[in-house]
Amino acid sequence: MAENNAPEAAPVKKGKLKLILMLVVVIVLAIVLSVAGTLWFLGASLPGLDNSEGATEEVAEEVFVASTYLEMDKALVTTVQADGRQRYAQAFLALEAKSPEALAAAELHMPLIRSRLVLLLGSRSFQALRTPEGRRELAQRMLETVNEVLAQENAPAIERVLFRNFVVQ
Repeated sequence: MAENNAPEAAPVKKGKLKLILMLVVVIVLAIVLSVAGTLWFLGASLPGLDNSEGATEEVAEEVFVASTYLEMDKALVTTVQADGRQRYAQAFLALEAKSPEALAAAELHMPLIRSRLVLLLGSRSFQALRTPEGRRELAQRMLETVNEVLAQENAPAIERVLFRNFVVQ
């Protein structure tokens, strides 16, 4: 009998094919999970997933409301004390509000508001009015004073008191 002396064909290594296939699957899975994680982190909804968890969420858009202003025609003029001398303070003001009703109420009650603001301005020291911090504090106190008057009259509050011109001498 003749023996088959022909060399046997090299067997295909199944380990390398499986290894390559598993590496491809792992890489694709890593890419998919990376994209899904990024979308979740950024707040985007993924198709097929309900992020509301049974509750309907309404997204409220912020609506920009422009401010409106009421300029006080006449300046507030009063005397302030400085080292035993009388000095003068003059302030032209504007009132800022988001609500036109607040400015209408402020215009209606302007005599009372002017009176209170003149008393407030006259109660400050000359040295305090010369500094930026003193003027910022004065504007804040003026805002509180105006809003107190408007609250007594059941009117909406204003947002800010602005100095159009401010002079102390």
